[in-house]
Amino acid sequence: MAGLCAAAALSYVSRNAIAVAESTVRADLELTKEQSGWLMSAFFISYALCQIPGAWVGQRLGTRRALPAFAIAWSITTGLTAVGGFFNLLAMRVMKGVSQAGLIPICIGVVAKWFPKTGQAFATGALGSFMSVGGAVGAVLTGWLVVEIGWRWMFVLYSLPGLLWAAWFWGWFRNTPSEHPAVNTAERELISSAGDLPSPAGAAAPPTPWLQLITSPAMWCICGQQFFRGAGYMFFTSWFATYLQEARGVTILKSGFLTMLPLLAVVVGGLAGGAISDAVLKRTGSRRLARQGVSLVSLGLCAALTLSAYFFADPLTAVLIISAGSFFAAVVGPCGYTITIDMGGAHVSTVNSVMNMTGNFGAMLFPLAVPLLLGEDQNWNVVLVTFGALYLGSAVCWLLLKPDGTVFEQALVRAKSDS
Repeated sequence: MAGLCAAAALSYVSRNAIAVAESTVRADLELTKEQSGWLMSAFFISYALCQIPGAWVGQRLGTRRALPAFAIAWSITTGLTAVGGFFNLLAMRVMKGVSQAGLIPICIGVVAKWFPKTGQAFATGALGSFMSVGGAVGAVLTGWLVVEIGWRWMFVLYSLPGLLWAAWFWGWFRNTPSEHPAVNTAERELISSAGDLPSPAGAAAPPTPWLQLITSPAMWCICGQQFFRGAGYMFFTSWFATYLQEARGVTILKSGFLTMLPLLAVVVGGLAGGAISDAVLKRTGSRRLARQGVSLVSLGLCAALTLSAYFFADPLTAVLIISAGSFFAAVVGPCGYTITIDMGGAHVSTVNSVMNMTGNFGAMLFPLAVPLLLGEDQNWNVVLVTFGALYLGSAVCWLLLKPDGTVFEQALVRAKSDS
């Protein structure tokens, strides 16, 4: 878990650095806000489209080889971001998306192999939290580095930790618990009590029933909630620092600090959400209460808090309220990731990659929508209200979800009822 969390944190430091540095990069390269939007969204175009291929690569190569290879690739693209102008930045953002696309589906597959059912939500919550650890630390560090050494050298510096992580992870990790010498017999028995586990790396996986996957009502709800949550989270990692600078009148250094606050709330919320969901599952044995119930309550609180920030003029107060909302949004994260394990059957990584792909389409569209929402009046309040409404959309998707069986079984039930 520590190795996966470190990878998640490092990936988010490098991918989100462009957000805090956006105004500086835009001024240095004489870009428009629309071009800046494309720079922030370019990552998510390739990242979304390569989710399924990334999961396939992880299945064929095994986690031990696939994740270090991806880390080396995204580290190289991070360093090369410092070279050239707009079109080079655009190309490197696309390549970074390709190289990081397999990270989450592969990690979720590892959680399915290494953790029993009643520990999987906390594990996925920790994984999600450390994504925001990287985002939060990166927000503050980037704001300082941009001022001290410039944005180009900042990207060069950010290319180094991923290379070190890749060397360590390849030497230490093994694809399954049975292959790792540090795992004892009692631990293997505890893990295997989870039930059917995914196929080992390199084994021939059963063919994915794509027709059942894309026609499953459950899959549509799972993807829908991720689409809206992905778009909502993207506000923090794209335009939030610029929003604070332009709408709230704070400096670039202070905007980096304030951007850290909702991201830190996401860290705590992800850990809390995983623990809460696991505790509800242990006590009730109900997937509906542990995943759907926790998500609905949390998203309602998130939307209410986020929308209420509209009425507060003080920047710190508004950010603290938004941060409280981001805490409850993060509580939902472990439920979303773990439901793909609960309902993925023999195709956990594939189901997760499809969900994650859809979420990143939402993340891709939001930065492009912000300049349109601002309009000629540059009204950031419209953006803030839209941001809050996204979480209401996610709540509707969770409300419609039936978290019973697998997504494939629900597709078969629907096909029979239609016939």
